[in-house]
Amino acid sequence: MVTYGFVRPALMITIGLLLMVAVGLAGTMEGKVPITTTSNQALDQFLKGRDLAERLRVQDARPYFEKAIALDPNFALAHLNLAFVAPSAKLFFEHHDIAKGLIDKVSEGEKLMILGVEAGNNAQPMKQREIYQKLVTMFPDDERVHNLLGTNYFGQQQWEQAVEHYKKSTEINSSFSPPYNQMGYAYRFLEKYPEAETSFQKYIELIPDDPNPYDSYAELLMKMGRYQESIDNYKKALAVSPTFAASHIGIATNLNFMGKYPEARTQLQELYNNARDDGQRRQAHFAMAVSYADEGNTEMAINEIKNQYIIAEQIGDYAAMSGDAITMGNIYYSAGQYDDAMKMYQKSVSLIEKANLTEEVKDNTRRNFLFNEARIALMKGDLQTAKVKTDEYKMKVETLNNPFQIRLAHELKGMIALEEKDFKTAHTNLLKANQQNPQNLCRLAEVYMAEGDQQEAKAMCQKAVNFNQLNSLNQAFAKHKAKRMLAGM
Repeated sequence: MVTYGFVRPALMITIGLLLMVAVGLAGTMEGKVPITTTSNQALDQFLKGRDLAERLRVQDARPYFEKAIALDPNFALAHLNLAFVAPSAKLFFEHHDIAKGLIDKVSEGEKLMILGVEAGNNAQPMKQREIYQKLVTMFPDDERVHNLLGTNYFGQQQWEQAVEHYKKSTEINSSFSPPYNQMGYAYRFLEKYPEAETSFQKYIELIPDDPNPYDSYAELLMKMGRYQESIDNYKKALAVSPTFAASHIGIATNLNFMGKYPEARTQLQELYNNARDDGQRRQAHFAMAVSYADEGNTEMAINEIKNQYIIAEQIGDYAAMSGDAITMGNIYYSAGQYDDAMKMYQKSVSLIEKANLTEEVKDNTRRNFLFNEARIALMKGDLQTAKVKTDEYKMKVETLNNPFQIRLAHELKGMIALEEKDFKTAHTNLLKANQQNPQNLCRLAEVYMAEGDQQEAKAMCQKAVNFNQLNSLNQAFAKHKAKRMLAGM
């Protein structure tokens, strides 16, 4: 399992001196970010939870962070770490907001950690990078700080820079396991598979009694098309931890790629039946939806997301419900049901407005609605509206300086140019779009066909079919289109 997007803050600490009764306690290991709390017992619980969270055993980590908070309700980083292992978006934001409210009571390093997470929540990755770069300057010998900065680069698909900081992290502490995992994925995205395999093998060597190293290595094998070997390694992870959700999903994804859809969903039903919380139940429903979409069953895919939505609805988790509405919209969009898709995209905005979230977080959903409005207008033949919405979206994301969303703007520009048969402009923009979305490979294949390069068009289609992306609706959507295109070549 790879960790990016929301990054769990992993901070180094040593127990310091209790200065006075009810006065802050701060870890002060030389060169490391300190952590502030009033209780040695809380600190001990936090460290145990942090260790488990760094190994992606999130359900096991949660009780330790909860105990730390019970012992010290003002333990800011315990709240922040509890946010990252929370089973719902609602709880994530609740504990994040508590940590933010305590920002004036912690050390400067902790403050920057909290602000970095907030920037990520607000879809401001470059602001987050500035914060993490400041952390690295302040604490150049803290392996966890380098790991955080590396993961920021990773999230923006700057794999080489990510590897640089992951390597620095391992040079500081060769037994610190998380960067080996992330480095393996970075090499995988660079298609440096031998280097990726070496990283994952080192990860396994460091924590052989944990499930995630086997899970991560299995995902590399899946990417390379070695499906049965991948399944075998996912089973090794489940032998260590039978409820490790990512490995159930990984096995199901391999079975989807092998065309064994009923078997895939049997595996996911096992995950659902033994789920430890609503978060895992939602994961099972989403993976079921991917399986049905991969099989070409739009109706059942939608039903699974509806079931996922109900879980969030029961606790008033409007952020999660908004995301589910977008997912349903995307499934309808892929099926050519554009009016139904638009209704879902509109619903996502109305739901996020009800959420107890900052305006910055809500603005991200509003911006993405422009993206979806442009796509729908284009598919319905309204080029003028598509262009207006695209230009508005592009202006907003460039002002925000969000690299991922800038790639989405190029995607829209490329799609419009393709519709207008301006293949040169389409080609330029689609190359700047997200290359980890196999749907863009299909669009590039269309450009190559129009340019008379059938060989390259065929290569793009084959790459889209065999992209082997874990638990991805985009993969499912692209595979069907690419297969149709290959059949017509």
